[in-house]
Amino acid sequence: MSLDLDDLDRAILRALTQDATQSAGALGRHLGLSQPATWRRIKRLETAGVLAGRRVDLDQEALGFGVTVFLGIKLAAKGRVSLDDFERAVTAIPEVQVVQHVLGLFDYRLRVTARDLPDFERVLRRRIMTLPGVGQVEANVLLSEERRPGPLG
Repeated sequence: MSLDLDDLDRAILRALTQDATQSAGALGRHLGLSQPATWRRIKRLETAGVLAGRRVDLDQEALGFGVTVFLGIKLAAKGRVSLDDFERAVTAIPEVQVVQHVLGLFDYRLRVTARDLPDFERVLRRRIMTLPGVGQVEANVLLSEERRPGPLG
């Protein structure tokens, strides 16, 4: 379903990107809309699939997970292990925060959080390297991250 977004729709999306917890009333007051009008617009954006959900971003470091590593995983033999088997196994590892099936040198890109480098090494050796079909692995340790607002500004 395609939806034509007007300036108010984009303003609502920008505002919810900054703080998804704000109520329709507070958002409406900020944008000069009534609470019911704002609520109807939000519901329309949800129904159209433009607003796919709201989430809470946890501060991993504050929770004791000070290391983030991006792993590129190339499966050893695609014919010998199904992608579904790999995905099912990798998503069961709690330290794996994101699993992306990608096109390129690697088959998968994982975002892994750990308490520290020894903890990451344990996760890598005992959990990730034992997954079905894992072949080549490349690790990139996150040094810093800047979040950008995206195309809506």
